[in-house]
Amino acid sequence: MGYDGEKMVLAMCSDRNMGSGITIWDVKTGQTLLHIPTCASPPYGLICLRNEFLVASQTRKEGSVGGGSIFIWSLNKPQPPIMSYTLEPIGPLASTKDSVYLAGGTHSGNIHLWEVGSGKLLKIWSGQRKPIKCVLFSWDDSFLITGSADGMICVWSMIGLLDVELVGNSQPILYCLMEHNSSLTGLLTMSGCSMSIIISSSLNGSLKFWDLMSGMIRGTQAHTEGITAIVLHPTEQLLFSGTADGRIFASRLAFGLDNCITIKENQLLAPKGHKGAITALAFSQMDLISASEDCTICKWDISGQRIIQKLDHKKGRITNLLAVPRSSLISTSNRKRVLNQFSMSSLDKYPQPANLLKSTIPLFPSLQPLRENLNSIGFTSTGSLNQQILDTKKGHRQQYR
Repeated sequence: MGYDGEKMVLAMCSDRNMGSGITIWDVKTGQTLLHIPTCASPPYGLICLRNEFLVASQTRKEGSVGGGSIFIWSLNKPQPPIMSYTLEPIGPLASTKDSVYLAGGTHSGNIHLWEVGSGKLLKIWSGQRKPIKCVLFSWDDSFLITGSADGMICVWSMIGLLDVELVGNSQPILYCLMEHNSSLTGLLTMSGCSMSIIISSSLNGSLKFWDLMSGMIRGTQAHTEGITAIVLHPTEQLLFSGTADGRIFASRLAFGLDNCITIKENQLLAPKGHKGAITALAFSQMDLISASEDCTICKWDISGQRIIQKLDHKKGRITNLLAVPRSSLISTSNRKRVLNQFSMSSLDKYPQPANLLKSTIPLFPSLQPLRENLNSIGFTSTGSLNQQILDTKKGHRQQYR
């Protein structure tokens, strides 16, 4: 998004205290363009919807009890956020490409799925046994992928999740992967290849490349230090991995025989860029931006493997870096209201009563080995899934017009 010449800016936030808020930064000049107060978001808890709204799950204060909250800000209208309150604190967030659906994972392993336009909570289900660390939709929005603190990755069919009539007769979970034996720290999808490739990283230093449709591993890479953040170059030819000791590695990717991913090169960027663990990585156009536990933010010259700009973030460590189009921001010189065709509603706290009993989706029995799971699962072609997803979305749009 935004790599076709459109000017991008970077939104960043911390998880330490609500007062630090969200800062939107011009990467080229280092100027602060906008500050949104009252936000503290956990890793992967900040996303942008339709280039118009920032959505952030809020970090619960230590020692507090009860539910959580999600705040929604319009980028082109100077107004207070829409505040939504959830049954339990939400950690990572993800949305479909067209922003029709929003998913969030919790510390208990539950997953929430909302319809964005109406705010309706479609499902809450027990997704995994450990805290959800990463949430991702596949590039065609046919699948929801979640990763947890024990390294397990689960793949869920959106068709099964959206159709309540299917829940009692089928299992919307396609399979689980147990290739990582430590907490998941990142999930990425590669959209430019012939297969649906997913990249996952873990605190044990492992990187896995796997085929979404079959669940088969297509490549691996191991680091001596735990990987704490990953990001793909806009060309999808380079993968950048941040580690627990503050280093950043650039790996050149290539498809080998049998559609396997191979690492042609693995280079270390300037080793003294950060003094603490890498907490977030992002691209703004072709600029690599990194954030660290040491509360510094670096902008990198990739070809020269050097830092060209370094900032101290005095409000705490950065847990989220997010590139958004500059054209989406409120103009600081002329704050005219912009006609917004996409409206946002407060997100429901509870599922619809009629669907409540059908909203709990069991895990795959005993989490059987992948081969046994695949033998018992009926896969649908990507084209068929796309058409069914499209039909479902059309129905929802017509219903709420």
